[in-house]
Amino acid sequence: MGKHKIAVVGGDGIGPEVVAEGLKVIEAAGVATELTHYDLGGARYLKDGTVLPDDVLAEWRAHHAIYLGAVGAPGVPPGVIERGLLLKMRFELDLYVNQRPFRKHADTVGPAHDFVVIRENTEGTYAGEGGFLRKDTAHEIATQGSVNTRRGAERCIRYAFDLATKRKKHVTLVHKTNVLTFSGDLWQRAFDAVAHDYAGVQTDYNHVDAACIYFVTDPQRYDVIVTDNLFGDILTDLGGAVSGGIGLAASANLDPTRASPSMFEPVHGSAPDIAGHNKANPIAAILSAAMMLDFLGETEAASAITTACNANLEATGTTVEIGDLIAAAVAG
Repeated sequence: MGKHKIAVVGGDGIGPEVVAEGLKVIEAAGVATELTHYDLGGARYLKDGTVLPDDVLAEWRAHHAIYLGAVGAPGVPPGVIERGLLLKMRFELDLYVNQRPFRKHADTVGPAHDFVVIRENTEGTYAGEGGFLRKDTAHEIATQGSVNTRRGAERCIRYAFDLATKRKKHVTLVHKTNVLTFSGDLWQRAFDAVAHDYAGVQTDYNHVDAACIYFVTDPQRYDVIVTDNLFGDILTDLGGAVSGGIGLAASANLDPTRASPSMFEPVHGSAPDIAGHNKANPIAAILSAAMMLDFLGETEAASAITTACNANLEATGTTVEIGDLIAAAVAG
């Protein structure tokens, strides 16, 4: 399919190590790429204050995808990298779908499951609406609003229904409509309206607290889950925990319209305590690379990589050794 132009952000800690293994596996799969590497993350911020310049964003728009390892470094104030890099990327490139797949692995305790969480990625409490009154006084007030638009909810919900038609044809809305009576009402009405266009897809609703219980006790009830930004953030970490750990969890931040490059990253953090020790598990990063290839139309390569990862989940060894093992399996 020609060369895919990929912007690569290794980031901090173990990020560059696991990304290197992902790129190795992509090469082993025979997919042609044109890579542009970017030095961004906590370490770069501590060096010269750079987070995500507008000219870099402009360069990314000429790429087909962004592959990110992990960002965050000790000494960086909370929120600087999260809001200035990750959220800025999602908002400016309109990566409005966060997609995270979860399946039970053989060595994981708990019920069998195979489900996907679709998280709205550009609105909700992460939009930044709010502020302070009388800050640093005894009468301080902090507000943090949740921004929900009909367009934002509906396009995310429609993506979830489209995905469900390719799976087991079941979508569950997760929210807290009994308490969040404005945002929850908007989400429920948008969900019901979209459902009318998908007569063959079954639907359900769970309050988010109930969903947390079901993730642990009855995850097989789910196929595709759609939820808002904050609930999705929490649920997907729990999804990782019941599916073998976030070290195996991959994710995609998507612009389904393809007007902007989508971004793919493992769910785990930068793990500075083990950085440079060649001991991080690269499977989440490699699975994220498979999601990227699938989105780029390289479905056979993506399937081969996913199959190789799933067959080697219990493999032990260094970061490089596990990467070599999966690359060899993909190359045949």
